Amino acid sequence: MNSEDPTRYQTGLELRRRTLGAEYVDSALAHATELTQPFQEFVTEYAWGAVWSRPGLPAATRSLVTLAILAALNQREELKLHLEAALRNGCQPAEIRETLFQVGLYAGLPAAVAGFGITQQVLDAANPSGGDITE
Repeated sequence: MNSEDPTRYQTGLELRRRTLGAEYVDSALAHATELTQPFQEFVTEYAWGAVWSRPGLPAATRSLVTLAILAALNQREELKLHLEAALRNGCQPAEIRETLFQVGLYAGLPAAVAGFGITQQVLDAANPSGGDITE
């Protein structure tokens, strides 16, 4: 590892595992190649250790902002990953729904439509027995 700040890297690694799931993160790190290893370290140290760990916003709020950006940019795979993370961070389905309404208004209806479709898939996988969204 070639971290500029080993403490920031460790903080990022712990937060990344807690948010995205240890299995996902450990797999990403284990499958890193000579090409991708420096990028994995960069993401861990800076995205998670320097930005996601900042005290200014709660994790759930960061998740909702991230969902809005990913939906607006049509980043479907990352959106799915971060929807699962948002649920881990305590976001409620009703909050995710309202975030996607904002996406529809400011980034366009096609982005929101895609976001709702992916969200429903994630919610169905998380709760196979179904159920209503509670406010």
